Amino acid sequence: MVFGEKLKTERNRKGWSQEELADKLYVSRQAVSKWENGQNYPSIEIIIKVSDLFELTIDELLRSDEELTRKVIKDSKRLAYPRLKAVFDVLFLIGIVLLAIKLGVVALNKLASLDLELVGGRFFWNFSSLILMVVGGIGAGILKEKYRAD
Repeated sequence: MVFGEKLKTERNRKGWSQEELADKLYVSRQAVSKWENGQNYPSIEIIIKVSDLFELTIDELLRSDEELTRKVIKDSKRLAYPRLKAVFDVLFLIGIVLLAIKLGVVALNKLASLDLELVGGRFFWNFSSLILMVVGGIGAGILKEKYRAD
């Protein structure tokens, strides 16, 4: 049984109209109608609400419809991609900030004849920014290519 048929069967079992179900899910009646007729699919958030309303497992709702299963998997990848990309972007930006601090201190020491020292050792200040920028850049690039392939 595909998702739309399952939704209609469960809705009728509860004695609800499309309008009543739509109100419970905070969507339009037309959205419920399209789901039941197989013209469209709900988001994963709605699928979870439907699961709760009808006391069905998400597996029972998804396994019956291969196309819906593919849509949910694709949507979940879209949700995960920005979070992972943000992690790599933050690493890259931290590397830039560390490099800017080091260059600023070196410039002040040369131009103003100061003797400022960077806490943390030479290795940290010479390589940490480079390592963070490389890891952030490569990670974001790999993620971008993987996302395109999916």
